[in-house]
Amino acid sequence: MLDLPRLNRIRLMKRPVGQVFFGHTVLMPNYNFLPGVDIEIEGLEKIPDEPVIYAMNHTDRFNYFPFMYRVWKLLDRYITVWVKGKYYENPMVGTFMELTSNLPTVSRGYIITKDFTLTLGRRPKQAEYDTLRALVNAEASPDGDPSEIDTSGLPSELFDTPRGILGVDFDPQACSYPSAVNQVFDAMMRQFVRLNERSFELGLDLLVFPQGTRSIRLPKGRIGMMEVALRYQKTIVPVGCNGCDLVYTGSLPIGKKGKVIYRIGEPITYDDLAEFHIDEPFEPFTAKAEYAHRDKFQGSVDLVMNRINALLDPEYQFSDDLQSTGVRGTSRFI
Repeated sequence: MLDLPRLNRIRLMKRPVGQVFFGHTVLMPNYNFLPGVDIEIEGLEKIPDEPVIYAMNHTDRFNYFPFMYRVWKLLDRYITVWVKGKYYENPMVGTFMELTSNLPTVSRGYIITKDFTLTLGRRPKQAEYDTLRALVNAEASPDGDPSEIDTSGLPSELFDTPRGILGVDFDPQACSYPSAVNQVFDAMMRQFVRLNERSFELGLDLLVFPQGTRSIRLPKGRIGMMEVALRYQKTIVPVGCNGCDLVYTGSLPIGKKGKVIYRIGEPITYDDLAEFHIDEPFEPFTAKAEYAHRDKFQGSVDLVMNRINALLDPEYQFSDDLQSTGVRGTSRFI
C-alpha cells in the first residue's frame, strides 16, 4: 500500500532502469511485432530542450506507455508520471511503479478510504465516505467548522481507536480524527512535492493527467498540476492522446493492434501564464495555498484543458457536463 514510509523510500533515477528494461522486453516487441502498434506523434519538434510538464488526457490505464516509449526512443528523454496511490495496493505493481520512477499521488480520499478499510475491515459506504470527506474538508478549510457535520451515522471506532494512519500515529486523546487525516495528508504531500523537485533536478520530464481519473471524454481539470507548475515556473506541453483506448482495452499492459496519435500543442511557458502568477511564496497542496489561490489554479488549468481539447478527435473532446465518464466512488482510491 501507499503510506508515508513508502513515499520516503522512493528514489528517482536520471536513467530509470525499470523503464529501459520494460521498454526493451515488453513495449518494443509489442509495438513493433506482436501484434504491432502504430504510434504517431505530431509536433515532436515543439518540445523544449528543458524538463517540462506534459499535460495529457487520460483515456485508459496505459495511454502514457506509447508516448513515453516514443519520446525515449526518438529524443532519449525519460518521463516520470503521476500515478494513483491505489496501484500500490498490489505489491508487484507497486514495485514496478517504483522501479520505473513514477510518482504516487496522494489524496485525502485515499487516506480516508484506506484507513477506514484497515480499521473496520470493509470499504466505507458512499454516504459514510461523503460525510467523512466533508468532515475532513471542514477541518482543513480556514472558514470550515467540523462541528457542523453530523457524524452520528459513522462507526465510533474511527474516532476512538488509537492507531497508525498510513505511517503517522493517531492518538484520539491528543487530536481529532479529521485533524489526524489532514496531518497525514500534509506529511505525505510534503514528500510528494520533494519528489517532484527531485525529478526536475535529475532532468526528468513530468507527465500529469490534469483531469485526475480516467475518462474517454475530457472532463474539467483539477488544480494539482498547476500548483506545481506555478510554484516551480515550469513549461507545460499540452498533449492530446487519440485512439489509445482502442489499443489498451483491458487491465494487462499489452496493446492490441491499432494506431495511437499524439498531438503536441504549443508549449505554455510560465510567462504565458502571467495573469495567474502568485506574487508570494506558497507551498503546493496545502489548504492555505488552495484557499488563497484556488481561482488562479483553476483558471490556469482551465486554459491548459482547452489547449488539450483542441488536440483531440471529436469523440475525446469535452463531455457535455465536464464530468468524468470513468471510475467513481471509493473504487477510485483502493
